Amino acid sequence: MYGLIGKIKTLPGQRDALISILIAGVSGMPGCLSYVVAQDSTDANAIWITEVWESKESHKASLTLPSVQQAISKGRPLMAGFGERFETIPVGGQGIHV
Repeated sequence: MYGLIGKIKTLPGQRDALISILIAGVSGMPGCLSYVVAQDSTDANAIWITEVWESKESHKASLTLPSVQQAISKGRPLMAGFGERFETIPVGGQGIHV
């Protein structure tokens, strides 16, 4: 499995709009076991995304899907930049079966 945890910084006041775009653009991603969008609890302009995929290749392939490309295009103008990014190797947990 392949995991990814990343922080996106939004332009002031655009966090909720970007969250809506990201959540709407995630349907039908083959190989995606979990995709969670969360508000940062201390930064009103930051979002954390936690993803679990069957493989790194599944994640890479998802970036070519029309729905994902559309979400990226719509969301990019609301982004101020990126923060931390961590790749992980999920080994289990609720909703994840190895």
